[in-house]
Amino acid sequence: MKNYLVIGNPINHSLSPKLHNFWIHNNNIDAIYEKQLIEENQLENLILKVKEKKINGINVTVPFKKAVIPFLDELSFEAEKTQSVNTIYLDSNKIIGHNTDGDGFLKALKHDADFDPKQKRVVVLGAGGAAKAITEALGRAEVSSLVVINRTQAKAESTAALATDVGTVGDLEDISEADLVVNATSLGMKDNATQFPCPVDLIHSDQLVVDLIYHPLKTPWLSAAEQKGARTHNGVSMLLFQATEAFTLWTGQQAPVSTMLRAIEEELERRS
Repeated sequence: MKNYLVIGNPINHSLSPKLHNFWIHNNNIDAIYEKQLIEENQLENLILKVKEKKINGINVTVPFKKAVIPFLDELSFEAEKTQSVNTIYLDSNKIIGHNTDGDGFLKALKHDADFDPKQKRVVVLGAGGAAKAITEALGRAEVSSLVVINRTQAKAESTAALATDVGTVGDLEDISEADLVVNATSLGMKDNATQFPCPVDLIHSDQLVVDLIYHPLKTPWLSAAEQKGARTHNGVSMLLFQATEAFTLWTGQQAPVSTMLRAIEEELERRS
């Protein structure tokens, strides 16, 4: 039996086991996917088990996406650029760190909104790990411009640089000019749901507004954006697609998304 797991701290909230165990069962794979709460001093020994083939793949969530890097043999292009790892696997006896968030985001745009970011104007709110991953991916997707807005100038600059040639640092005035606005901050999560990542008066009906938050499923900010006439989407599809990328990388098999989307939404509604 193969063994996969997600590590983090905290980890109890993770939906990854629900996703991966469904796909494992659906594809008749002899495996199990579990979650494990760890401390940072446990990382090295745990990742070593990948090389020993006691663990066949690891997903990494906060706060270890950067902390795992010193214990890996190689990084993928995406992980190297963002300095963030969410998926670990063994290839030719080398432990590889990869990041599936960016490509998961692009697939979610296509799935949810039939939106092609090529030659579109984008604003990304935030400069954390998720913002870095989607900024890098949107740069590869050939957006015409990408503006990062963040309270810390240095973080905004380093994130914008990931969208090679088109990334810049901006301010709130840039939002009204965007075709796509993405909230990659924590503002709007269940514990601070009343806080908006930007004034909703800057949103209009010609925009697609995406909030990477999925708990709650619809933040007050998204609801307000809908009232302004914008198309809106939450982070559930990105959650699913970044997970499918890891599943296929580990197993070589496809993970059906449509059958899981409503199940995840129902689970999140139950937790609300």
